[in-house]
Amino acid sequence: MSNIIKKSLGALAFGMMLTTSALAGELVINTDTSDPAPKAAFEAVIAGFEAENPDVTVTWNLFDHEGYKTSIRNFLTADAPDLANWYAGNRMLPYVNAGLFEPVDDVWEENGLNESLASAVDSMTIDGQKWGVPYTYYQWGVYYRKDIFEDLGIEIPTNWEEFLAAGATLNENDVTPITIGTKFLWTAGGVFDYLNLRTNGYDFHMALTRGEIAWTDDRVRATMANWKTLLDADFFIENHAAYSWQEALPAMVRGDAAMYVMGNFAVAPLKEAGLTDDTLGFFQFPEITPGIPLAEEAPTDIIHIPANARNKVDARRFLAYIARADVQSQINETLGQLPINVNSTVADDKFLQAGQAMLSSTTAGIAQFFDRDAPAEMAKAGMEGFQEFMVKPERLDAILERLEKVRERVYK
Repeated sequence: MSNIIKKSLGALAFGMMLTTSALAGELVINTDTSDPAPKAAFEAVIAGFEAENPDVTVTWNLFDHEGYKTSIRNFLTADAPDLANWYAGNRMLPYVNAGLFEPVDDVWEENGLNESLASAVDSMTIDGQKWGVPYTYYQWGVYYRKDIFEDLGIEIPTNWEEFLAAGATLNENDVTPITIGTKFLWTAGGVFDYLNLRTNGYDFHMALTRGEIAWTDDRVRATMANWKTLLDADFFIENHAAYSWQEALPAMVRGDAAMYVMGNFAVAPLKEAGLTDDTLGFFQFPEITPGIPLAEEAPTDIIHIPANARNKVDARRFLAYIARADVQSQINETLGQLPINVNSTVADDKFLQAGQAMLSSTTAGIAQFFDRDAPAEMAKAGMEGFQEFMVKPERLDAILERLEKVRERVYK
């Protein structure tokens, strides 16, 4: 194993390492990038940084995802590394509020990141300050059967009326507009996010997931009314609560359904099942409320400097390095995802190219997905409520009242 990587192999070894004072020029990084592609991407980034900064030795502590989630608050509080990865938007809010992350506005200013990482500015900003540097994201949107649309003369919808008209044409020709599997709940969260972002806008959506707005608010009801319009128009496949997101894919492959509101990770299994670039397409979720800017859903991974870090000077050098266009191109080629830096190159893949064009042009904000933007208990209750609503929309009042009780408890 390369000497740039030193895994923590247990609680004892990890504790011994953290209690040793960091030497000048030693940079300690904690990440949960243990899956093969993220691990390879970070290994290459660290090797590149050390090659350009021979006065710095990187110690990399690699955690599995679940272990990281249970450890991060402890190590940020007790004996912090110099850098730690986490997630943007409201997901980083508890650590910002607890004073465990350091603002890095100086890194942004000195390296022109307000321009090169412009699409992520809102999701990195809390109380007027930026709290880390993002290095990868991936788009959500509407994946659709190009061939079915073309055969039926359906143009890509850009607004609500066109979207509903497209659905009506599909139903008239015995094609369900949208496939979805809500067995594991989070797919319904993606639908809610887009409906709420398009009905009420980014600021409202983020305030709602921060617990600042009641679930019984009329604006939430407006979002649910738009969702009910889709339900009443038979937009979704039957028995979706019995399917995982993967089990909902065959309906689209067979042509029984024509669209899927999903993340870009759905492309690979759809192609493996037989769809091609000629039969599969992508478009931005259409406008609902005229004039509301089109915010997007793009879960974003970032690097933070803990407030208790010892080597903040070299940590800032690393943030500047990972923000660079060439470095982000390299990382995301390995990850199969999208760089945030607008000057980076994107893999020769039409779906990544479409996602990059959409995300880099948005100025309305980027949401992180419901189960990242809301606290865990609120996210679970919310997504349970969304699935229930899709099956029994007549229960809306009871669902919203239940979610409001959860909000009052969770955010207290």
